[in-house]
Amino acid sequence: MFVGIDTFGADHGRSGIGSYLLSLVKELPVLEGVSYGFFGSEVDRYTFTGNTQYAFESVGVPDTLSAERIWHVFRANRFAAKQGYDVVLYAAGSRILPRTFKVPGVPVVLDIVSSKIKETTDPWQKKRMIRSLSKAPCIIAASKFIKKDLERSGVTCPNIEVIHNGIDHSLFFPKEISADETLDIKPFAIKRPYFIYASRLQGPEKHHKELIQAFTIFKEKTGLPHRLVLAGSDGPYAEEVHKAALASPYASDIFITGYFPHESFPELYRGAEACIFPSVNEGVGLPVLEAMATGLPVSCAKAGALPEVAGNNALFFDSDSPEDIASCMEKTVTDSSLRSSLISGGLEWAKRFSWQKTAEKTLSVLTAESVSGATR
Repeated sequence: MFVGIDTFGADHGRSGIGSYLLSLVKELPVLEGVSYGFFGSEVDRYTFTGNTQYAFESVGVPDTLSAERIWHVFRANRFAAKQGYDVVLYAAGSRILPRTFKVPGVPVVLDIVSSKIKETTDPWQKKRMIRSLSKAPCIIAASKFIKKDLERSGVTCPNIEVIHNGIDHSLFFPKEISADETLDIKPFAIKRPYFIYASRLQGPEKHHKELIQAFTIFKEKTGLPHRLVLAGSDGPYAEEVHKAALASPYASDIFITGYFPHESFPELYRGAEACIFPSVNEGVGLPVLEAMATGLPVSCAKAGALPEVAGNNALFFDSDSPEDIASCMEKTVTDSSLRSSLISGGLEWAKRFSWQKTAEKTLSVLTAESVSGATR
């Protein structure tokens, strides 16, 4: 079986989709009779294949989303057939897909499609997104929440398989760190103790402003020396978040890092007192699991895929209530019994998730679709 893997729409490895694909490739099962071939923009020839021996086929398409979408509509099927792929994995399944699937194709959906539809101003693109996903023989959804959202959005694909993302346990694991007052992660020096929220400053659904309000309430009520670290690259909502931080009477205790390297997050988590995750629009919720895997107590929104991803191992709050968030922040650092329970439960829970399991389940789905396609 020859598996084609589409790298278009993965933002050259610098997005959630890109991170997903980079992690998946490292754990692709090496089996007799199974080979993998990657295709995409020439600039990504070594982005995802790295030190592997996997073949990469460059496609001459301008490096823009619109050009890549047009290519997928009119050329992707012919290209896949010419390469001899038995099945194709479309990693950016909520962004870029063929119109039909003459060569069996499996889109991966990591986003909440209903939100993508609301954000899209092009009515043609809205219809095409739903139509293409509906024509796929199978979809891989990164959570049960995403699967339900696809169905509510009108996607009629007969087979939607839920395969959760994994955790890189070689990076995210408990480790004793020095008791220094300042955590030194080049180029940052972060004063402890602190709460950590790792998420791009993308929009109001991330609830950065509510978290800043909650932090103010927490400081006023407890008088504790904690800081708030917001780690994530600037997005469309960055200016609003910066304004809210500057307006806080505790602005000097709020640290906004901007872009933070993914490989440095384990150390950032280990130095924190707790992970606070107020986003209400998460389809994957991987930062919550990564925080748990490092031995950090987690408190998060009871919304999106977070209850599914965190299980009973997080303290949940209403993200629209800064008072509720502040109360949970206080409990995670002052209630020693609760804190111990969250840490131990989170560590055990996080062991369920690995990229090896994700890759094995993904290959199983691809194999089934390849066989089904050959008998159609």
